[in-house]
Amino acid sequence: MARRQVGLRWGWHSYNAEVMPGAARKIVKRVAAVLDVVAPPPPGITILIYHRVGRRSAIEVDLPAGLFADQMAWLREHCDLVTLDEVLDRLPGPAPTDRSGEPRRPVVAVTFDDGTADFVSDALPVLTAHRVPVTLYVATDFIERGRAFPDDGIPLSWAALADAVSTGLVTVGSHTHTHALLDRADPEAVCYELDRSCDLIATRLGVHAEHFAYPKAVPGSSLADREVRRRFRSAALAGTRPNAYGATDPYRLSRAPVQFADDMAWFERKAAGGMRAEDVVRRVVNRWRYRGKSS
Repeated sequence: MARRQVGLRWGWHSYNAEVMPGAARKIVKRVAAVLDVVAPPPPGITILIYHRVGRRSAIEVDLPAGLFADQMAWLREHCDLVTLDEVLDRLPGPAPTDRSGEPRRPVVAVTFDDGTADFVSDALPVLTAHRVPVTLYVATDFIERGRAFPDDGIPLSWAALADAVSTGLVTVGSHTHTHALLDRADPEAVCYELDRSCDLIATRLGVHAEHFAYPKAVPGSSLADREVRRRFRSAALAGTRPNAYGATDPYRLSRAPVQFADDMAWFERKAAGGMRAEDVVRRVVNRWRYRGKSS
């Protein structure tokens, strides 16, 4: 009898039930919390990854609007919220402390991937209400052609994205043109994916894309790494851990995925730079799932 697959996804980073059932995810979270106590995360800046808001699908990264609103309210009250440019300005320096020498409250940046319509309809009103700056990494082919993302993701329009940029809270970055994996693309394809994305963002929005996120958080080849460094100020991967002060390569930024299974307790730990054990599991699963795939 065939085993039934359940869509447990990390954006487009699919898990299935036989690999990561709900009970196993709970165990991983509890183990990660214990390990955070044994080996606390180093001082650094947490970058969070979101994908969708509105819970229109069953995928793990499609959050209910109410949960997202609670998370943004908590971040505004308990954290220093910064733009990605501010992250890059701060990381080379020492960890900030208060007058008594104690670490200050967590520093957090919020990012979104892909460019689905719910970013404007559901996420942006919450971000605006709480004045949360955000970087949105877009896969431009989907927006340009109105092509649906996997799992029935409706793409943004350029007009809606331009309105979002006009709020002053939204920075647009590149997520390649077709969401291609750059660890297996040939040199011509790598340059096309980067340049086509940047050209469309500049033409349609009148802004220069200074930040890049690798699709599915898969690091690129050495050639892709070189081309990304030539074009952008930063590049993001995954990695449920803080970006350490004075020791972070801006082209290897770690970002912690926020999932439907993260209640507020788990979310608060992630925002503080914890839950690293989840990332170890993600890497093992993704190595298996993405073998032989190109996007």
